[in-house]
Amino acid sequence: MMLASENSSSQPASFILLGIPGLENYHFWIAFPLCAMYLVAIVGNIIVLHIVRTDHTLHEPMYLFLAMLAITDLTLSSSTQPKMLAILWFHAHEIEYHACLIQVFFIHAFSSVESGLLMAMALDRYVAICFPLHHSTILTPAMVGKLGAAVMMRGLLWVSPFCFMVSGMPFCPNHVIPQSYCEHMAVLKLVCADTRVNRAYGLFVAFSVVGFDIIVISISYVMILRTVLRLPSDEARLKAFGTCASHICVILALYIPALFTFLTHRFGHHVPRVVHIMFANIYLLVPPMLNPIIYGVRTKQIRDRVIQGCCGKDP
Repeated sequence: MMLASENSSSQPASFILLGIPGLENYHFWIAFPLCAMYLVAIVGNIIVLHIVRTDHTLHEPMYLFLAMLAITDLTLSSSTQPKMLAILWFHAHEIEYHACLIQVFFIHAFSSVESGLLMAMALDRYVAICFPLHHSTILTPAMVGKLGAAVMMRGLLWVSPFCFMVSGMPFCPNHVIPQSYCEHMAVLKLVCADTRVNRAYGLFVAFSVVGFDIIVISISYVMILRTVLRLPSDEARLKAFGTCASHICVILALYIPALFTFLTHRFGHHVPRVVHIMFANIYLLVPPMLNPIIYGVRTKQIRDRVIQGCCGKDP
């Protein structure tokens, strides 16, 4: 396979994405479950977004955050999965240089947004359960909008320097990225220059964003569980525990593979590449698929409207 030639600024015209190295003979078949998961993510998030948008009774903080999460999941999954499926099914390994940098931006910016929205949703549940009488006065629509805007701006401002710093650096003759999409560290490994500043900034962003969000989420759920344990009804406690457990599963489905991928790039030199690549794919596909199921279908108001839509009944 011929690689595109470099231009005068030592920037390649394109990169080559290998897909899942070590499993080349199975690419065609691996694409089917990945495609099915992508379709579930697309359909599920569009349904949640449509229900929240059209039903004015759902214009409450939890559902507004859920709609923001659906938009984020649609953007995040669609920034990688079509190209990944093209690689696995049609051997379309080449990706244009600027398209690769755009993919880097979308992946990291909207991963940050997703993390921030999960934090905001945990705060919403904390206020709703621990301070139910003040929920509507604390989390007003204006406050929800400000939180959403802050999360979005954090993702855009924190991640933009990734692309600007990399775009001005010279690349080595090897333009092969041994995974399914363009990720900051994978692209950085192809640079023929000192990348210590880039790596240090990447660590700062990762730990400042994920660290802060995880701390807030953990404190919120600890306070929620303390309140739930004081409930007089066993049934109410079990219901609350079930809801919290499902939400925590979604949170772990994002953070565990994301942190594994991030740390493997830097320190996991003995981790088999196929394991690393599979985790990298999971963290961009599984949360967008699970979120509409866990946060949407398991939410009674949205579940009722889905059933009404399928059965053709009026609300």
